[in-house]
Amino acid sequence: MSFWNSRRFAGWALVFAGILGVAWLARPARVPENVAYVSDEKGGITVIDLKTLDILKQIDLKGVEPRGISLTSDGRYLVTANKDTSDASVIDTRSFRTVRRIHIGTNPEFLKLHPSGKWLFTSHEPASAGAPPKEDAEKKGVWSPPSRIVALDVQNWSIARAFSGGTETEGIEFSRDGKILIVTNEAENTIAVYEVETGKLVREIDVTPYGLRPRGVKVSRNGNTYAVTLEASNKLLLFDQDFTLIRSISTRAGPYGVAYDREGRRLLVAAAKAQMLQVYDADAWQLMAEVPVGQRCWHFTFTPDDSKILLACGRSNDVHIIDAKTYRPIRVLKGLQMPWGIVTYPRAYGSLDLP
Repeated sequence: MSFWNSRRFAGWALVFAGILGVAWLARPARVPENVAYVSDEKGGITVIDLKTLDILKQIDLKGVEPRGISLTSDGRYLVTANKDTSDASVIDTRSFRTVRRIHIGTNPEFLKLHPSGKWLFTSHEPASAGAPPKEDAEKKGVWSPPSRIVALDVQNWSIARAFSGGTETEGIEFSRDGKILIVTNEAENTIAVYEVETGKLVREIDVTPYGLRPRGVKVSRNGNTYAVTLEASNKLLLFDQDFTLIRSISTRAGPYGVAYDREGRRLLVAAAKAQMLQVYDADAWQLMAEVPVGQRCWHFTFTPDDSKILLACGRSNDVHIIDAKTYRPIRVLKGLQMPWGIVTYPRAYGSLDLP
């Protein structure tokens, strides 16, 4: 090769390398995988590496007090319901920057992604001061004003629809076909059933014959059963598709979060006051195991590979990790600030996420 040809070749090589370098720098950051996200009510978001079971990052959300937490289907956006600022934060998981704040209303709590992935449902409860209702008001069922249920469009983060709910809405769930929305109303002691498209109330179930303060609600894998926890009465209720009671089961103290496993064989209940995770046979409804955990573990999730269970324990300020088959403790992650909710990406079965 001649001197001039070699120089020309070297020049083009440098240009090509420069183009590749610019392209690499311009490449968008990837969505984190095999991670868990925890909402710390007195802090922000804690990110856990599910391979090493270490805390990767803690993100300060600057005084918003996040509780409800959810992810979009592609894992790109993490959304929190913020108690102190009456809004929802939309966080880009590639940069962990808040890209949008959406006003919801006083005291938003639960978040739940619709099965279609198009809408994220939340609610806010203006009647609530963030504390349990008083017993006399609870029995009378007299609370006002009612909650408002809000659906966010995940394409543009606008409010797609909003409609009135019960008093102090808590758990949110959908039928497996996504046509029906099921909401537990803590202060009214009812379960409300709505049409997703119209927001029309189609049925209301009074749970006072069985107990008080309905909290968690979860549909079974086949869609034939709904599980509901009654926090003040230590009960787990099982309803059929028509919301006829099938079974009432006594639990340990303070049942809150509830979820089926991926196969639908086990039904798990976080008995928060008893500091216990209870595991039931989902067919026979018999207790299979009890696992001691931290203080006030409100919500939990399986890992995406279903090998572990992580519990967010609000009063002991930690996350307990247990083996999902043997139920033996694996690790406790400390240093959180009142962890409330927990979800993973890829998405997994848990009290706040799948199904």
